[in-house]
Amino acid sequence: GAVRVARAALGGGATWLAVATLDEANELTGLVHPERILVMGGMVPEQAAAAAASGFAIGVSSLEFARALEGGDEVVTVHLKVDTGMGRFGASPAEAESLARFIDRSSALRLAGTWTHFASAGTDEAMTRAQFDRFMETLDALGVDPGLRHVCNSAATLRYPEMALEAVRAGIAMYGCEWPGAAPALTLRSVVTHVKRVPKGATVGYGALWSAPSEARVATVAIGYADGVHRARGNRGHVLVRGRLAPLIGAVSMDAITVDVSDVEGVAVGDMVTLIGADGDEVITAEEVATWSNTISYEVLTAIGPRVKRRYSE
Repeated sequence: GAVRVARAALGGGATWLAVATLDEANELTGLVHPERILVMGGMVPEQAAAAAASGFAIGVSSLEFARALEGGDEVVTVHLKVDTGMGRFGASPAEAESLARFIDRSSALRLAGTWTHFASAGTDEAMTRAQFDRFMETLDALGVDPGLRHVCNSAATLRYPEMALEAVRAGIAMYGCEWPGAAPALTLRSVVTHVKRVPKGATVGYGALWSAPSEARVATVAIGYADGVHRARGNRGHVLVRGRLAPLIGAVSMDAITVDVSDVEGVAVGDMVTLIGADGDEVITAEEVATWSNTISYEVLTAIGPRVKRRYSE
């Protein structure tokens, strides 16, 4: 869905696209000028030749990788990553100063941007402000033009508009998640493939984790953990069938889940089942699914597998 999402973002006013890997960037070729596609993920020197030849803007976190990018025939557009507290990749503030000067002196590199990433923008204001201050202090010490400055992820864009600088990196917010008042842009649905009655005491699914407290009607739905339904959902949470909430029962299988539809009248093979989204007056959000799955909404959405057919609407 990257191309369709990118087109929607550009149609909504975005002027840059940011991705994690070169492969993801290649998918977006032709949508904007290559230098406006930023590859933010960490890379090893062995990937430098391909990165340099791509024409994309490349994230740089170390002197070693910057030197590796110099080997090509073209000037490489780079964005300097500063680690202000996330603790993953990124140059330390002290390293950033020397790295920025190296890039500035290089005839093969062009510093077009500088950025950092917040560790707890949604939960820890003190840390977020400390990271922002550290970033701004680092910029003051660089001694070169930092180019496009960007620090805000979705959470920071919502909570700290004063930190927007020249660009923000909206991720999950584009999908209407983790953003109060936004309309979710994604619905996840499947279909009922089988309906059966089971007697009191009958068990359902691997490990016999659910036992019918009384006679029940059980619907089998064609979606499982191979499609992104976390196994932690066993006996947890609900789906929507015919506009009614119905509990997910038993263990999640690779290709199927089972649902107690005893309280939903007339459920039949072919009925639509909503795992994320609205059906009638009821709604299940990605955030709710994340709670039932012992994870976060980001993982719920990115876990949706390639077997799930994508359909797009404006």
